[in-house]
Amino acid sequence: MKDAALSIRLDPALERQLEEVARASGRSKSEVVRDALRRQLALARFEGLRRRTLPFAEARGYLTDEDVYRDVS
Repeated sequence: MKDAALSIRLDPALERQLEEVARASGRSKSEVVRDALRRQLALARFEGLRRRTLPFAEARGYLTDEDVYRDVS
């Protein structure tokens, strides 16, 4: 499969931040954006899974993260 190209518009402040992070990390702006997108998509998947499983967890008495940590620790 061929890599896809995507054009986006950034406001000047976001563009400056992107340039600073890319320069400081020694990566290209594209690499920084791809990494940020991967992280955001993983977070969205996690939040979706959490929303779907929350009713089952609550039914078993897991109401907070601390409830889970208590039983896992």
